[in-house]
Amino acid sequence: MANTKILKIIGGGMAGCEAAWQAANMGVHVHLYEMRPKVKTFAHNTKYLGEMVCSNSFRSDDDEYNAVGLLHWEMYEGNGLIIKSAIDNRLPAGGALAVDRDNFAMCVTNKVNQHPKIKVINEENVKLENNDKLIVATGPLTSERLAASIRKLTGNDALSFYDAIAPIVYRDSIDMSKAWMQSRYDKGETEQERKAYLNCPMTKEQYEKFIDALLEAEKTEFHENEQADYFNGCLPIEVMAERGRETLRFGPMKPVGLTNPNSKLKPYAVVQLRRDNALGTLYNIVGFQTKMKYASQKSVFSMIPGLENANFARLGGIHRNTFLNSPQLLDKKMRLKSSPNIRFAGQITGVEGYVESAAMGLIAGRFAAAEILGLQRDEVPLNTATGALLNHISGGADLKTFQPMNVNFGLFNPIANLKSGRKARKDRYKAYTDRAKSLWKEWEASWH
Repeated sequence: MANTKILKIIGGGMAGCEAAWQAANMGVHVHLYEMRPKVKTFAHNTKYLGEMVCSNSFRSDDDEYNAVGLLHWEMYEGNGLIIKSAIDNRLPAGGALAVDRDNFAMCVTNKVNQHPKIKVINEENVKLENNDKLIVATGPLTSERLAASIRKLTGNDALSFYDAIAPIVYRDSIDMSKAWMQSRYDKGETEQERKAYLNCPMTKEQYEKFIDALLEAEKTEFHENEQADYFNGCLPIEVMAERGRETLRFGPMKPVGLTNPNSKLKPYAVVQLRRDNALGTLYNIVGFQTKMKYASQKSVFSMIPGLENANFARLGGIHRNTFLNSPQLLDKKMRLKSSPNIRFAGQITGVEGYVESAAMGLIAGRFAAAEILGLQRDEVPLNTATGALLNHISGGADLKTFQPMNVNFGLFNPIANLKSGRKARKDRYKAYTDRAKSLWKEWEASWH
């Protein structure tokens, strides 16, 4: 093996294991570095690879009408280690794919350890050498030493350690008879820039009830070792409300510089939503990072005029989550633009969720192996679930407001001549999945 090119992968979570599996199945020798159990984290409890530290669910398994179910399907068609191990260890969970977490992790560990081309090395690897073919596949608990190496390589501003997430709403679920498009003071050089924001007005009575609901809502507690300095620049909205009932009205909900074309009444407060993707299908609620529990968020945010029936692509949150500014740093094949021999995969790239992390591992492992073997392979089709997610982290999201994201249909290019609105949503989603499956089959066939 002295003259064999070895692919090094740092991180034995779902992305790292998937990347190792895909590369090894293409005939490449892999060294998979996992610091546990020698170096522990506060969240992990076992020595297994692919350990699930939060939920035991991979979410919906519906591959016809659900974006994450479609991602399951693509991973399965791509001989995905993670999705097939999940199916082998599934528990009854209705339409969701839930697993026995210990049996799942043992299954992943055994398959990786038994692969003749994968060598698992239980030590912390923090070296990002330019002459190695390397995939960094670490997640929200990336070690401080490795994070320091990443910062040195990419720049101090390229890596975030705490994730303040504002909720994201599907554009077609916003009631435009109540909301309107306008940037504050009509700022922006182009018409598109001036209409990058949607505005939802509140009367004084609506605002007071909204503040009451914020203060009374159930909040999640921080995990041990999770408290951080992000509060200095990014307060949860409920904390702002606790500091005074008018605080939000002089902060993210200030009504100045806006004119409501739907009413002659001047708004007492305004909730702004900012366009979140190039397609204009997703809007995030500006300044609404929150520690409210998800059920409370849906209840409280439905009080906002125009969002009574909002459909959320993602709810808000604040938690420890080490991630790159990937749209600035990564190309369409997961390479670091400044050091193309190094790839990133998993949650550190700015995706949320087990299967999303594994999907990015599949892509990174495939393309790294192809380079080592001297093979030319096409980029992932944009309108697959994997391709839409990859596009989000490699240029589809706004560089200034980039935040981690689950896969959702708001990341897909719309299909012409399809009806919009809530009633047509099912047909629209089925059209997305049909298109994606066709594209994925064609792309997958090119690898064999």
